[in-house]
Amino acid sequence: MTVTNDITAPPMPRLKEKYRNEIVAALKEEHDIANIMQVPGLTKIVVNMGVGEAARDAKLIQGAITDLSAITGQKPKINRAKNSIAQFKLREGQPIGASVTLRGDRMWEFLDRLLSLALPRIRDFRGLSPKQFDGNGNYTFGLTEQVMFHEVDPDKVDRQRGMDITVVTTATTDDQGRSLLKRLGFPFKEA
Repeated sequence: MTVTNDITAPPMPRLKEKYRNEIVAALKEEHDIANIMQVPGLTKIVVNMGVGEAARDAKLIQGAITDLSAITGQKPKINRAKNSIAQFKLREGQPIGASVTLRGDRMWEFLDRLLSLALPRIRDFRGLSPKQFDGNGNYTFGLTEQVMFHEVDPDKVDRQRGMDITVVTTATTDDQGRSLLKRLGFPFKEA
């Protein structure tokens, strides 16, 4: 009896495939990069949801954890207060937010869903600001509510929660980061 090894690799995310087949060559030509290893790419995506009201009501953090895990497909890390601040009624060690760091294929799948499904669902969407780069090619933007993602059931949402999404790249300048993200499909506002 012969044993066949029928294990097939999962399909490559379509945005990752587009990056490898089309975008790398275009960026190399656009920025006159000699070594292919210097072409800007994505390192990770960090999704952060701050829940300041969790200092008063500890149950609110559970809603943020549920929403984030549904959106990203990964269990969030709970962020706790580092210092006590009396004016905000905040004690050291209290949960005040949740965050997820996505890498690899999960990062590419999340980015694909964000660009093709979630951002077009925003009402009166005029595009993302092209000025929110940090000087090293990384881009951060905020979303006001979590309902724009298909994974979140609008009927089960107890309250609107915004989130910050940081796209970390290997680009050395903002221009390289901007052209990478534009080629990936980020809808930037035209100046």
